[in-house]
Amino acid sequence: MCGIVGLHLRDPALHPQLGRLLETMLCQVVERGPDSAGVAVYGDRRRCPEGHAAVSVLLPPGAAHDVGAAVGAALPGAPRVLVTEAGDTTVLAAPVAPDVLVDAVRAAAPGAAVVGSGTELTVYKGTGNPRELAATYDLANARGWQGLAHTRMATESAVTPRGCHPFSVGPDQCLVHNGSFANHATIRRELEFDGVRFDSDNDSEVGARFVAARLAEGADLDKALRLLCERFDGFYTLLVTSADGFAVVRDAIACKPAIIAETAAWVAMASEFRALADLPGIEGARIYEPEPERVYAWTR
Repeated sequence: MCGIVGLHLRDPALHPQLGRLLETMLCQVVERGPDSAGVAVYGDRRRCPEGHAAVSVLLPPGAAHDVGAAVGAALPGAPRVLVTEAGDTTVLAAPVAPDVLVDAVRAAAPGAAVVGSGTELTVYKGTGNPRELAATYDLANARGWQGLAHTRMATESAVTPRGCHPFSVGPDQCLVHNGSFANHATIRRELEFDGVRFDSDNDSEVGARFVAARLAEGADLDKALRLLCERFDGFYTLLVTSADGFAVVRDAIACKPAIIAETAAWVAMASEFRALADLPGIEGARIYEPEPERVYAWTR
């Protein structure tokens, strides 16, 4: 059992409130996943300024004390690197392309796990009480247009920061998952045969890598998730986000809970209604349970 919450803001007037709203939602699903928590925020210019890329990393023991200087030295022109430390996660931002920054981070800190990258996205992962982690991430003060969060009760892999959700394995892409994939080991081997590398033993990472591969081939979120439903067995509710939007899908039996609410100002989903109850305008929202194997997608 895990907890999922996500919020896609249609009304720019709400962007300054994204972090506060998302933290309130997260704190309502703590009991569903007390082991750890992860958060993804889109458009938070405190951590990823305009014209910059951001990379979220889990640094290995013994990594350079001044990792920002080491990364800057590995970048063309040695630009200043903005560094934000948030518990187990370090976010580095610089005025370069995301792939260039990822390469520089890996050169400067061998063994670092890149857990998010892009021009819109910052990711935070950690183990411990989700309420305390939200404070560590300074989530309440985040601004932006989209976010998601996940509280984890581990069943398929160890309780470590690397095993936390969300899984972000492509630029500005994230996936969170409640449930388990029955055939993930087979699909992992197929992806590894195609040259895909994995950072954890988590079955959810297999789903994220599969979706990222489909997006790289040109599919949109709707198509990528329909292909996932065709290929993966098991019980799951998924929330997948990108720089373009927000999508939800459940397995054929739909035994893992999910609820969606929509207004003209926002779209939200959660594992339980109580996570939506404090959203502005919830009393006038269209509220419904997503149907099995139907993809619900919204674009920015």
